[in-house]
Amino acid sequence: MKKDYIVAIDQGTTSSRAILFNLKGKPIYSSQKEFTQYFPKSGWVEHNPEEIWSTTKKTLKDVINKAKRLRGNVLTIGITNQRETTVLWNKKTGKPVYKAIVWQDRRQAEFCKKLKKQNKETLIFNKTGLLIDSYFSGTKIKWILDNIPLARKLMNKKQLLFGTIDSFLIWRLTKGKVHATDATNASRTMIYNISSNKWDDAILRILKIKKHILPEVKDCADNYGSTHPSVTGKSIPITGVVGDQQSATIGQCCFEPGSLKSTYGTGAFILLNTGSKKIYSKNRLLTTIAYRIKGKTTYAMEGSIFIAGAGVQWLRDRMKFFKKAPETEKIVKSLKDNKDVYLVPAFTGLGAPYWNANARGVLSGLTRDTGPKEIVRAIIESVAYQTYDLFEAMKHDGLRPKIIKVDGGMVMNNWFSQFLSDVVNVKVLRPKVQETTALGAAFMAGLQIGVYKSLKDISKNWNLDKKFSPNIKNRKRKSLIKGWTIAIKRTLIN
Repeated sequence: MKKDYIVAIDQGTTSSRAILFNLKGKPIYSSQKEFTQYFPKSGWVEHNPEEIWSTTKKTLKDVINKAKRLRGNVLTIGITNQRETTVLWNKKTGKPVYKAIVWQDRRQAEFCKKLKKQNKETLIFNKTGLLIDSYFSGTKIKWILDNIPLARKLMNKKQLLFGTIDSFLIWRLTKGKVHATDATNASRTMIYNISSNKWDDAILRILKIKKHILPEVKDCADNYGSTHPSVTGKSIPITGVVGDQQSATIGQCCFEPGSLKSTYGTGAFILLNTGSKKIYSKNRLLTTIAYRIKGKTTYAMEGSIFIAGAGVQWLRDRMKFFKKAPETEKIVKSLKDNKDVYLVPAFTGLGAPYWNANARGVLSGLTRDTGPKEIVRAIIESVAYQTYDLFEAMKHDGLRPKIIKVDGGMVMNNWFSQFLSDVVNVKVLRPKVQETTALGAAFMAGLQIGVYKSLKDISKNWNLDKKFSPNIKNRKRKSLIKGWTIAIKRTLIN
């Protein structure tokens, strides 16, 4: 008897993965391939879309072949992806006109300043729930149109297509039959109206983007065509698409208003479910779409930390302080305290609640006694402090979550998970299945084909691995946060 499986493509910032899930949401097999990061200028971050495609294709084939060896049947594919990363490609040839501009890229910071001077911030915030920032796709589209003559030429001839990475992959997987995205990815472009659930004509005019280059916007659980047999051996339906952070929200089963997850990957992202109500932050958090199912939109408030796991990567690859990321737990545990050393990892500016594109990293509190161990600990601690900043912003918006559901590579470090609970002063819950981002896409794909009957049905598959509770005195917490606040002020001087 054949076993049924769902495949999730998890196309991230540093690697492409495909994961084989059984119908209870348990990962059976995973395939992963890293790809090249390009930094052509200060603050610029690019990927090669062809390399994204080739790594995705290889991992997908690997996982499908594994299912065959297990004598299993792949029912459907779900896709989750790095969100704001932007690709423009030739409609006829399918070839990108420029490299993919990554969500971390800051090249449009000056253009964003101009938009703010033109008093466009309120209009864009009210329509999209987003602040004007080069983080979002709309500004990246404009840069390519303004700087790559072929792009504007093709747009004027109606031969150009835009997509976040999900759209590009769907286009390639279906051999150009489907040009679509989902509501969560669309909500991160800065050109999508989250109230009307349509591309916004007024913002498109401001950015001089023509609507015909944009993909159709579908629900998270929906029909996105089927893969071409030349790619996957046989045609497989694609029935779930969700941006990575929203997908982790679904994977963590944060379906009730007030429930919250925080994902610690390359960056870190908190999403708080606000139900059918859009709550516009007065403290520079974002309002976004958590998911859209059967035409019904559920909203979320989001805080974005640009550097989390990327800071650990920097210490490993550039500073050569250790060989493998898991070594960090032993390093940080070896110190009784961090001797007032703080590192603000503003390597690509600061995200919420500061939104300062010009900020750069600051290491403070150094003495003759400071060594690599203190710096490693400082970068791990910085992620907890940045999470605290987001919680404070939520508190000032009248929201006080009592629990964080966490996931991502960093939270397997027990020391970090405990420190996070101590600093933010809430319980931290870590699930048994850590692949929550991929799992969310698998859940949506399964929901669309009837494997799961409802969100309540999906929730039955969430299981606790470990709980961390606050374990330090208020005086100590206040002292730690005071040091962080001083370090942040030094960063913002730049």
